[in-house]
Amino acid sequence: MRKLRDIILEQHPLIMSETASVNAACERMRDSQAGSVLVTGETGRLVGIFTGRDAVCRVLAEGRDAVGTRLGQVMTPSPATLSPEQTAIDALRLMWDGGFRHVPLVANGRILGVVSRGDFKGLEQARHDDERDLWEHMR
Repeated sequence: MRKLRDIILEQHPLIMSETASVNAACERMRDSQAGSVLVTGETGRLVGIFTGRDAVCRVLAEGRDAVGTRLGQVMTPSPATLSPEQTAIDALRLMWDGGFRHVPLVANGRILGVVSRGDFKGLEQARHDDERDLWEHMR
């Protein structure tokens, strides 16, 4: 089973301050073809995550100004995180249970990367689907 550290070997996640504008975050997401921005506070520690879903639901659908709105106002605060030593199945379980698609990887308070559902290969996804089906039948 792959460890999450193996998935993020060459990754350079988007990291921006909570004071950055939504517009700036969306531009960086577009330019780097990323689905999320990891949001940091004054100390540089992870305080939230901003995703394309947040842009649609918390900015566009609410009629907010993307230039004047700060990430700290519309991010998902205190996101669930995982250690890079955990497995792909751990990440898939967390995403399924939480109903989200991105999980930041943090070790000793340091942001190392982010995994998303698209990072997982067929066998990992199939194993998770089999496990989920088994739990559904046991209910």
